[in-house]
Amino acid sequence: MTRAIALADIRTARERIANKIERTPTVLSHSLSECCGVSVHLKLEHRQTTGSFKLRGASNAVASLSAEQKARGVVAASTGNHGRALAHAAKLEGMRAVICMSKLVPGNKLDEIRRLGAEVRIIGDSQDDAQQEADRLVAQEGLVMLPPFDHPDIIAGQGTLGLEMIEQVPDAALVLVQLSGGGLASGVAAAIKGVSPRTKVIGVSMARGAAMKASLDAGQPVLVEELPTLADSLGGGIGLDNRLTFAMCRDLLDDVILLSEDEIAAGIRHAYAQEREIVEGAGAVGIAALLSGKVRSDGPVAVLLSGRNIDMNAHRRIVCGEAPSPGERAA
Repeated sequence: MTRAIALADIRTARERIANKIERTPTVLSHSLSECCGVSVHLKLEHRQTTGSFKLRGASNAVASLSAEQKARGVVAASTGNHGRALAHAAKLEGMRAVICMSKLVPGNKLDEIRRLGAEVRIIGDSQDDAQQEADRLVAQEGLVMLPPFDHPDIIAGQGTLGLEMIEQVPDAALVLVQLSGGGLASGVAAAIKGVSPRTKVIGVSMARGAAMKASLDAGQPVLVEELPTLADSLGGGIGLDNRLTFAMCRDLLDDVILLSEDEIAAGIRHAYAQEREIVEGAGAVGIAALLSGKVRSDGPVAVLLSGRNIDMNAHRRIVCGEAPSPGERAA
């Protein structure tokens, strides 16, 4: 598991999960196109079955397991959406799934994972703490680790999004993709660069605790304090022993943009008021990057809306202009 994920791996993943996921639509945003002076297209992946892109990677990883591995069950540390996707994929196979999460994960995401039949373990105040519990379960109970990003089958599954985006917007000059641990960004970038090498791919994250950005700046994986943020799904570290996503993001991303909490809140509000879409903070960062003026393009732009799993009370406060402070949990 040391090589980069190739376009062929992503195409194989697409065939493997074709009947397990939705091919989500891409629509033209008139409001953002007018604002940016170029056509802006929104990839509505937040309409995916479990409310986020994570189902692609989880489905591909579970489908790739042997019968013996499926009998043992799976475990993962998650900030919520990967856990929900893995719980769904495991339930379809009749498998045991244990999801380890920190106290920062919003309650609405915990409830949905439990509803899908997975076991939930709340451990510590960070993704790193949750990962330690997942490692223990692998060592002591023999569960199979399916991490949220640094795994070839996860990356290839997320990369299927890139194939769809470049097929739906073949003349895209720029693609904006969420950046956290890098499974999504590296998979999407590998797919898009494999089909359209001239298309730029920019990763977008929050300023509060952006682990991949800090690692890229340092030239190696580094520890970053995990902080509460509206983009809670983008929290967590990339792992000091990162084997795949750090190098892929370093080699494939054209730039990384960081956003303030106010900018993320503006993205959520715009998605609701102008696009009639309910998205979580992480799902709105591409829109927020355009609204902030931190990224510009001379040609068509494809923006990924990655997830919708936001607590609706928090969403109501945000769209009414009462964005939670950085110290308040987003949901």
